[in-house]
Amino acid sequence: MCTYLTEKIELDGAGKGATGWFTLSQGAVYVDHPYHACHEHTVNIDFTNPSDGPSARVAVELTEESALALVEAIQKALAAAPPGLASAHR
Repeated sequence: MCTYLTEKIELDGAGKGATGWFTLSQGAVYVDHPYHACHEHTVNIDFTNPSDGPSARVAVELTEESALALVEAIQKALAAAPPGLASAHR
């Protein structure tokens, strides 16, 4: 069952798409049918910069287990680094 709920966030970073690196300004996370992954539903994550057009997009389709493992890995990596090391306000 699709939730039809999309969590949107502002981002500050960079992503690499088909045409090379671009600045990321937005993200979206939702549970829906994937376009490519071989599963009925996936956690879909889009990293975008709408001002650069549709080619400024990196899409990820993960199983629930993989999405939760990614969240845990991000938290562990940040916990292992000095506070503020990867902050924009450094």
